[in-house]
Amino acid sequence: MLPSNSPRKNQPFFDENLKLVSYCPLCDSHYNLLEARVLEENEGASLIYLRCPKCQSSILALILNNPLGVSSVGLVTDLNPEEVMKYRLAEDVTEDDALDLYQLLQKIDNVLELVS
Repeated sequence: MLPSNSPRKNQPFFDENLKLVSYCPLCDSHYNLLEARVLEENEGASLIYLRCPKCQSSILALILNNPLGVSSVGLVTDLNPEEVMKYRLAEDVTEDDALDLYQLLQKIDNVLELVS
């Protein structure tokens, strides 16, 4: 549910923003917009989490309001809302991190042994 303390909860502008992400990109089902979770709001931007009632996929949508109009970008994710908030503050993965992982995986015959 939308937080009751959300300053935009009852404003038509907020409803119009959510219409930009009203369909699941994987199965085309309608989202129940009343179940959208506002994870973060800053000046002119809202980070919204939606879960599809049909296929159970989730999206993160960044909705931006600027002088040129309203726009949104969505990302399909397997994260839950708590993980999104946890990992948004994590350190960036660097090129060296990716190369280190690649080199480690080249040395291991069975990747499952690494994660077990």
